[in-house]
Parts: sequence; C-alpha cells; structure tokens
Amino acid sequence: MLRRTIFAFFVVASATAAFVPADAQECDAAGTVGSGGSATAGGTSASTIGTAGTCRTDDGTTSSIGAGGSAATSEGKAKSQTKIDDNPSQLQGQSKAQAMDKGTFSKSQTKTKVTDDGLQSRTKTMSHVPGQKPTKSKTKTLIPLPQPE
Repeated sequence: MLRRTIFAFFVVASATAAFVPADAQECDAAGTVGSGGSATAGGTSASTIGTAGTCRTDDGTTSSIGAGGSAATSEGKAKSQTKIDDNPSQLQGQSKAQAMDKGTFSKSQTKTKVTDDGLQSRTKTMSHVPGQKPTKSKTKTLIPLPQPE
C-alpha cells in the first residue's frame, strides 16, 4: 500500500512540475465570429456551423477557425463536406450539407473567414417539399478589426 501511495504522489508532482504556463499578451485587436443554421423538410435535415477568432499583438497575429456540418435522411441520400483553406491573405472555412429524399430536400451552407480587415461568417439554409413554397434563411455577421497604426 505504501508503494502505491508514493508512486501516485510522484506522478502528480511530476505532472504539475512539467506544466509551466506561458505569459499572456494583450491583444491590440481581437474578435470572434460565428454563424450556423439548420434546415428540415419531410424526413430530411441539414446543419452547418462556422466559428473563427483572431488576436493581433506586436509579435503578429494568431487566428483559429472551425467548421462542420451534417445531413440526415430517413430514406434518400445525404452528404456533407467541410474544408479549411489557409493562405497568406486569409483563413477560410466552408461547410456544406444536403439531404434529399425524392423531391424533398434540406440544405445548409456556412462560410467563415479571417482576413487582415476582420472576421466574417454567413450561413444560408433552404428546405423544400414538392408542391410547397421553399423555406429559406440567411445570416451574416461581420466583425471589422481596427488597422494597426
């Protein structure tokens, strides 16, 4: 019993000694953005979401992005895809999801991006049952960031 107690104490002491937090820096400019949506019709559904955040300091800019989507149907076909692109001018995430069952369908698309000017996220959804008017929605969020002096 004594050996197990000493060993457990050693593991805890080693784990806490290894954790050394880094000094935090104040952001000169920072922001977060996100949007998402769902569409349903008949036995179909589709949902997408996107989020992003950025922090600009004297040492540079750090940004993160997340995107995802899902689609489901009781009898038809469902598909979803998500991609993240990173290049020197922007960080962008895009998610698309669609479910179809004969003429009934649901779809959702979210695009989120971080640029030097700010953050943006938009979502479009649509669902349709044959013989009825389609249901659509759009959301768009823009967060401008102050430019460095």
